[in-house]
Amino acid sequence: MTIITESTIQPGNEAGWDEAFQERLEAAKEQPGWLATQVLIPEGDPQKRVIVGTWESREAWERWHQADPFRQTRQQLDTLDQSDGRERWFSVHSMAAAED
Repeated sequence: MTIITESTIQPGNEAGWDEAFQERLEAAKEQPGWLATQVLIPEGDPQKRVIVGTWESREAWERWHQADPFRQTRQQLDTLDQSDGRERWFSVHSMAAAED
């Protein structure tokens, strides 16, 4: 499953948001069911972040949202966000990746 979340950061808080989200990414690597995450910044819109998270299941993602590292970074990110993130879920139809 893939979830896409869009966030808008308060102007001037981009570096703090990115740092807090990097902490979250490092902790997610240890979470059962996590597969990958991308953080995208749309061209010409430096306050926006589009997070593309891929998980083995929605249940794995929900367990992650109850974990302490997620909750701690949520508090940090919420103070830097201008608006709540909009979430959309997708079933992964096909996927390709470069070989290591």
